[in-house]
Amino acid sequence: MIRKRLEELEERTLQEGACLASASRGRLKLQEESPSRTCFMRDRDRIIHSKAFRRLKHKTQVFLSPEGDHYRTRLTHTLEVSQISRTVARGLRLNEDLTEAIALGHDLGHTAFGHAGERALGEVVPGGFAHNEQSLRVVDRLEKGGEGLNLTMEVRDGILCHTGKKKADTMEGRIVHYADRIAYLNHDIDDAIRGDILSPQDIPASLRRVLGQTHSQRIDTLVNGLLTYGEEEGEIGLPPLLEEAMLEMRDFMFRHVYQNPRAKGEERKGQWVLTQLYRHFSENADDLPTDYMQIALQEGAERAACDYVAGMTDRFAVDVFSRLYIPQSWNK
Repeated sequence: MIRKRLEELEERTLQEGACLASASRGRLKLQEESPSRTCFMRDRDRIIHSKAFRRLKHKTQVFLSPEGDHYRTRLTHTLEVSQISRTVARGLRLNEDLTEAIALGHDLGHTAFGHAGERALGEVVPGGFAHNEQSLRVVDRLEKGGEGLNLTMEVRDGILCHTGKKKADTMEGRIVHYADRIAYLNHDIDDAIRGDILSPQDIPASLRRVLGQTHSQRIDTLVNGLLTYGEEEGEIGLPPLLEEAMLEMRDFMFRHVYQNPRAKGEERKGQWVLTQLYRHFSENADDLPTDYMQIALQEGAERAACDYVAGMTDRFAVDVFSRLYIPQSWNK
């Protein structure tokens, strides 16, 4: 059987501490194994074929509805995280399939309008809102008409723990935590330069000396740092100098890009759209699509409204808002 051969290959080639497919803690619901794919390969494929994954192409990363063709979206961010994660996993002889599945699924629950949308829902949803928790809900509950994707425990844990204080249980999940930061800091710099928000010389000279002068140099430095640290320490992390530099770069980006009125001037409008949509559907559950009406009956209208609004793309949210609140032309 092909799956057995693949599992035996993992056992022979992966380092001690890697998460083997044959040792997975299993799924929430028992399911017959695939004859041709390991459990983590199967999870990766399920995520790629999900509706939530396809919607990422129309969700904002940093710049709302950019006109240029080369700005990142939530989907291209996800692919960059996946590429970095796989490079590190392969270099450290960890489970590349598990790492890829976590990376591809880590942002499935992200809202429209980037982190501004996440903050908007966080202010109105009872108990708050966090995109990593919503990503887990997407794969557990919302996909496949309410059946969920029934992913392995290891992939679920990596998705939930890619951000926040709790570390993932697996080394593969911890790779995605770092790959996510490496990807977004560097591609957000690239997009900010493209949008004339930054110039390369605006980046502090001290950071350029440590991390590199160009986009590719900075990614190369941080990826090699992860690989070096992993080989020497047997754990996922960065050497102290690079860890400090990455944190300084994050602070720089918050001051000059993430809170820049030129780059983020439209965010307030996006937040208003999501806030109004959430309030409307939590008060008018009969207006929800059928699948979400079922959630409202089982878990309450507020939960259903959150799930529906969080899953919207930028343009779909604007379309629904317009249909609800903007007078339509008479065309009869």
